[in-house]
Amino acid sequence: MANKENKKVLITDTILRDAHQSQAATRMRTEEMIPVLEQLDEIGYYSLEAWGGATFDTCLRFLNEDPWERLRTLRKYLKKTPIQMLLRGQNLLGYRHYSDDVVEKFVAKSIENGVKVVRVFDALNDPRNLETSMKAIKKYGGICEAAISYTTSPVHTNEYFVKLAKQLESMGADNICIKDMANLLLPYTAYELVAQLKKELKPETKVHLHTHNTAGTGDMVNLKAIEAGVDIVDTALSPLGNGTSQPATEPLVATLSGTKYDTGIDIQKLLPIVEHFKGVAERLKKDGFLSPKVLSIDINALIYQVPGGMLSNLISQLKQQNKSDKLNEVLAEVPCVRKACGYPPLVTPSSQIVGTQAVLNVLSGERYKMVTKEFKGLLRGEYGKLPAEPDAEVVKKCIGDEPRITYRPADDLEPEYEKFKAEIAEYIEQEEDVLSYAVFEQVALNYFKWRKAAKEGIDKNLSDRSSNVYPV
Repeated sequence: MANKENKKVLITDTILRDAHQSQAATRMRTEEMIPVLEQLDEIGYYSLEAWGGATFDTCLRFLNEDPWERLRTLRKYLKKTPIQMLLRGQNLLGYRHYSDDVVEKFVAKSIENGVKVVRVFDALNDPRNLETSMKAIKKYGGICEAAISYTTSPVHTNEYFVKLAKQLESMGADNICIKDMANLLLPYTAYELVAQLKKELKPETKVHLHTHNTAGTGDMVNLKAIEAGVDIVDTALSPLGNGTSQPATEPLVATLSGTKYDTGIDIQKLLPIVEHFKGVAERLKKDGFLSPKVLSIDINALIYQVPGGMLSNLISQLKQQNKSDKLNEVLAEVPCVRKACGYPPLVTPSSQIVGTQAVLNVLSGERYKMVTKEFKGLLRGEYGKLPAEPDAEVVKKCIGDEPRITYRPADDLEPEYEKFKAEIAEYIEQEEDVLSYAVFEQVALNYFKWRKAAKEGIDKNLSDRSSNVYPV
């Protein structure tokens, strides 16, 4: 059962990626990271999560930065500590499935440019959507950390997650991550799940826990998981820790100091780094990206299972329709929609699909009177196998007698890489540009146009990489 011997707990710090993604719309700039990268490298972390997720999109769309150049800059300074990224399996960093040749090339270039640990997940926990990326991670020498998207439902039991973890391990996973994106995992459940995983998985397979502190339970979740024998936990340095982000790093390091779980991290070495990021957090507040609201405890996360990013999307959608007063009705509708479509975990892209459908159900006054093409696609199996069979009446009302997909959705995709390469031939400066365009077509194209104009000196103001004015 639980761990009885001395066991150093390893820490992955998310300050360079998920911390500012969860709290401040991923708006930290590379120039704000550089001053403390060498100090971070000396701390003794298992890894620094610094790439993937929304960083790629935000670099191109808002910060006028090349995400590949950010990665190479990180690699230049982080000589001891592995760089970790988050990858959405067959979706890469976008919102649809990409062809196998694009997925393999993207993984290869990520590792070549500096990524060592790749945390890869699928929104529906469909292992078929992880096959290509997991094979590529192993082929090109990365550490493959396959994640189970944690959620709760009648089908999502600890036994379900252990079975899934063993399947991912058999597919080549070096680590298994419990990805608790909505802070739904409760402390004693975490203890039981970690204990079962440690019992069932091979001794060399590390178990890595990722949670948030949205509902205020994150520190307790980490502590109970540590007592059960978890190998690695995610934390974020305190200036961008807690709330919708990960539990803060320093309190956990202090808590475990001198115990059998001691992290080996010197808290004194963290203090100057913390001071630096306090300044970054102040800049993010000043620019309107960091709101104090993200730090308050929201128990609705447990009741409605709505992650922070999804909640802000719902609020925005209702505000645009002048229906902000309908928020509670929409929140109550989300679990109903989720049940009807087979209990998908609420993580990108399924969170957006379920949330938007809940809004339509409430605003139209009749369930599934108006249905998005994405919701139809979810029911058809275009995103993968749903955890449970969807409601037959809802399927009939939404897609009629249309056939449902029972195979891996990406099997329908022809190779795409060469097509993308031809489309942007005039803008290519590096092979990685093709991949940027493959995942974020128009956004990447806008960036390439800005980059070309800046280099040609058409407008000297365009060379201000911190500008949020262009590209749109």
